[in-house]
Amino acid sequence: MENNVTKQNTIEIIEKLKERNQTITFAESCTGGRIAAEFTAISGASSVLGGSCITYSNEIKSQWLGVSEKTLKVYGAVSEACVNEMLKGVLAFAQANYAIAVSGIAGPTGGTQEKPVGTVYIGVSNSDQNITKQYLFSGDRNAVQEQATATAIALLKKIL
Repeated sequence: MENNVTKQNTIEIIEKLKERNQTITFAESCTGGRIAAEFTAISGASSVLGGSCITYSNEIKSQWLGVSEKTLKVYGAVSEACVNEMLKGVLAFAQANYAIAVSGIAGPTGGTQEKPVGTVYIGVSNSDQNITKQYLFSGDRNAVQEQATATAIALLKKIL
């Protein structure tokens, strides 16, 4: 059921962006390209999506998106600060109107007491607003990735 909602949300986002002649891009870490895959599964997505980045390592987050080493050292890759910098970087890199950025711990390893498996930060941004929220999803790796993908797309739909 969630997949049908996600697909419908994606279709509506693409149509709205087409109407406005606007574009979108993504900076994905723990979702590994699933958000981009949801969009590219829809015919016509190429009119609003020029490309996206899967920035899994900290080095690539820094090199491609300009996430500062200080942010990564002080707050970590799984943080509001990192996702905000990912948003800023991918918007500039892709010269898009909207962006989604996601960083988290999908598991089953990598969790800590402070940031357990399922901790995911999702951010959505455009030139007028930036929303970044922390979530704690449950289930196995696939479930966390699916929930993060669906939540990110729903969050974008809200700000459109």
